[in-house]
Amino acid sequence: MAWIVTKYLLTAAVVVLVSEVAARNEKLGGLIAALPMVTFLALIWLHLENQPKEKISNHAWYTFWYVIPTLPMFLAFPFLHERIGFWLTLAACAVITIACFVLLIHLLKLFGIDIV
Repeated sequence: MAWIVTKYLLTAAVVVLVSEVAARNEKLGGLIAALPMVTFLALIWLHLENQPKEKISNHAWYTFWYVIPTLPMFLAFPFLHERIGFWLTLAACAVITIACFVLLIHLLKLFGIDIV
């Protein structure tokens, strides 16, 4: 149980760090948020839990492909936020991301890559 609590606390600390830094300096906050800290933590947790190398490597592989369809959302957010407000922008960005995931899944299948 202590291990799970430690994982939660360290992982939550990353989110708090990003939000606190972003509140003071949006450029530095964005930089820190863009770092693959959550992925690094997940890889560390998997390694420390003695997961097979293949599982750890697969996590990194799928993370790469899952990041790509999230990128358009980061471009759309500033444009939409000024025009339709925060909550509608979040909803629109979720729809954009889902659409990009669907498109990527179909595109990758053409190349024999299955990510779902």
